[in-house]
Amino acid sequence: MPGDGPEDARLKRLFYDSDERDIRLNPVSAIRRGDMRFADRFGDYLTDRAEAEEKRNIEIDLAALATIDRTKLTAVDQIAHDVFLHERRMALRFFAPDILAIRRALPMNHFGGFHTFYPDFASGKGAAPFKTVADYENNLKRNAGYAALYDRIIARFRSGMARGVVHPKLVVANMIRQFDNLLAQGLEMSTFYQPATIFPDTVPAAARTRLKGAYARQVREVIDPAHRKMRDFLKNEYLPRARDTVGLSAVSGGAALYALNVESSTTLPMRPADIHTLGLSEVARILREMAAQQQAVGFTGTLPQFFEHLRTEKRFQPKSAEEIRLGYEAIGRRVDARVREQFSLLPKTKLEIRPVPDYRAQSDAAGSYEDGAPDASRPGIFYYNTYDLPSRYLWGMETLYLHEAVPGHHFQVSLAQENAALPAFIRFGGNTAYVEGWALYAETLWRELGVESDPYQRMGGLNDEMLRAMRLVVDTGLHDKGWTREQAIGYMLANSPMPRTDAIAEVERYTAIPGQATAYKVGQLTISRAKAKAQAALGERFDPRAFHAQVLDTGALPMPVLEAKIDRWIAAGGR
Repeated sequence: MPGDGPEDARLKRLFYDSDERDIRLNPVSAIRRGDMRFADRFGDYLTDRAEAEEKRNIEIDLAALATIDRTKLTAVDQIAHDVFLHERRMALRFFAPDILAIRRALPMNHFGGFHTFYPDFASGKGAAPFKTVADYENNLKRNAGYAALYDRIIARFRSGMARGVVHPKLVVANMIRQFDNLLAQGLEMSTFYQPATIFPDTVPAAARTRLKGAYARQVREVIDPAHRKMRDFLKNEYLPRARDTVGLSAVSGGAALYALNVESSTTLPMRPADIHTLGLSEVARILREMAAQQQAVGFTGTLPQFFEHLRTEKRFQPKSAEEIRLGYEAIGRRVDARVREQFSLLPKTKLEIRPVPDYRAQSDAAGSYEDGAPDASRPGIFYYNTYDLPSRYLWGMETLYLHEAVPGHHFQVSLAQENAALPAFIRFGGNTAYVEGWALYAETLWRELGVESDPYQRMGGLNDEMLRAMRLVVDTGLHDKGWTREQAIGYMLANSPMPRTDAIAEVERYTAIPGQATAYKVGQLTISRAKAKAQAALGERFDPRAFHAQVLDTGALPMPVLEAKIDRWIAAGGR
């Protein structure tokens, strides 16, 4: 690129070589990015060979990076250097023998595993393309690899059982239910059969007949037997050996893995105990703001009684899934009308609003985001959940849209992917503190974007902020302080109007992926702190559009790298 010197060229070559090695190990991820060179392969996931190669690739990257003189790089490439160094060093720490042993023993959970995303990926409506006969045939090959994966998963679970490193019972029960849901689809409604029901014009009629038969046979003879074998193993062998405790620290070596998970998720050297204290402080602050909203609507009684009013009042409950869809579409139009006041960078990728698929709805969050195609040919998707419809309160919709859609995940993910000047590991990677911290920060722009003007919708915003604050308390409570599942659920219900259905799903999520939930609030607080610093230093020269561009235009950065970038921008006068 213009301005690049020899060291910049060497750095970019390192990034390219590293990415090439990575996508050969992760062909499914390559397809999500639009790279179809390895589209006939599923990948050698969860094998000792693949893990050894992944570790070796990290070591090669770090050795090569050490030979590059950072001081001779352009400013943008210095940022890329720092992100790469941070990420690769952190990734290598997860290959420490004691850490890797636990990771191997717990290869899948109800929130993380191929069964949670691959069915949609292969459904004809996900990231995998279905435009040609070759696309359909490649999908059949990948599906066979997906089905074979379950034998490796079972072997790893059995190895963990032999050492007493097992999942909590509640995680196992959730996985069993997920496989029951997949099996209950039958052939005609199977997610894996759906590509054979929506052939494009580019697939000839003769090929359609053949492929339809091939997809039906694969569901009956390969996919369903693999799902059934996995379900039966979990139900008959693994569940009786699963543990009653829920915290990771209950597993031998689990406390060290949890501390590493927290540091990796937040990108900061924060201890679980410090995060717990921060969470308690944030919960107390938000409770005071909630009390002010209670007063604004004239509700008499205690704050917990106000929470119960929000949970039970019929007028806050949607009458149909259609009402929810129409509501989100209306919110989107309101936000779009104001968003250019705060953002100069807008993605080309369109946004689509869809309900969560039924098979995963019970254990899914209230909302989620699926990224679109890097070339904007496939839209990003905001999924809303209609499971247990009475618990999907209308007062929570505006803040959820800000977080998952615009200007939250849709802006951040799409702008990074669309920026071909960024190295691939930044375009398509990221860290939870930045990605989720940005989305939570996006919620704080409610006033500027013309939403949450009603005190009840503002309570929805505070409820979502409270959720992320409680995560600091509950996640560390479960995994560092020995809290029980019911203790964690009770804490969340006592400090927010969230329904019990959501509290259960949240606590069971934290149980499945320890440490991840601590990153949201830490990331948001870091971005908000950087903004306040810029506003104080720049005064009238502060432009929110320029600040947001600085935060977004170089992809997902670790918090220390982001803070350093904003400091340089402030020193340059906000230009």
